[in-house]
Amino acid sequence: MTRRFNRVAFIASSTPEAQNAVKALQGAYPSVSPEEADVIVALGGDGLMLQCLHQFMGTSKPIYGMNKGSIGFLMNEFHEDDLFERLEEAQRSVVHPLLMVAWDADGKPHTARAINEVSMLRQTYQAAKLKVSVDSHVRLTELIADGILIATPAGSTAYNFSVNGPILPLNTPLLALTPISAFRPRRWRGALLPDYARIEIEVLEHENRPVSAVADHTEIRNVSRVQVSMDRSIDLVLLHDPGHGLDERILREQFGY
Repeated sequence: MTRRFNRVAFIASSTPEAQNAVKALQGAYPSVSPEEADVIVALGGDGLMLQCLHQFMGTSKPIYGMNKGSIGFLMNEFHEDDLFERLEEAQRSVVHPLLMVAWDADGKPHTARAINEVSMLRQTYQAAKLKVSVDSHVRLTELIADGILIATPAGSTAYNFSVNGPILPLNTPLLALTPISAFRPRRWRGALLPDYARIEIEVLEHENRPVSAVADHTEIRNVSRVQVSMDRSIDLVLLHDPGHGLDERILREQFGY
């Protein structure tokens, strides 16, 4: 029988639990280097999964995660047995990253991609002052807040949810634009935008009220302006056991379990 995946590469976080697990799997199954693999099996938590998605971005290599970390929202349960059978039965989830272009105080552009969210955060005790535009139309002339973020559906249960942003089903064509501790406008709680929208955020008084821009784990400090849009040219493929796909997990989060 022809299998979808014949060449597996194992990647593990540095924790003792993950290292013990990868040794067990490497002893039980043949493996190759990540460059030669059909599929990447990642052992760790959500942090490792995000690292792997960034590392193999643009290769279309599917990643099957097994939880050996603290949270594991993006991961499957760890079992040493029947790995190839689980890979054959696994269901695909395809997500696209956000493309962030951030201009620093000197006008130099910096580019990074985010799978969860792009966030803008104040760097000092003073609140940030931000002007928000969507598709070249100014929507907020001045937002005074600790910051703001733009989250994908895949990332809507992470930082976005912790600052009271909405949880988005995985297949919904939306982005969440969520303020972080907004002071003015007091009643503004964010917006849901179509995922083809181009969002631009200008930092007002950026010399006196410095702001950093963060795309997942890539931070650009002292930015003056940031543009964010979804990069549909890149497919990121996650594999999950039947009944435990990312769309099902996001749906469960909305009901609190």
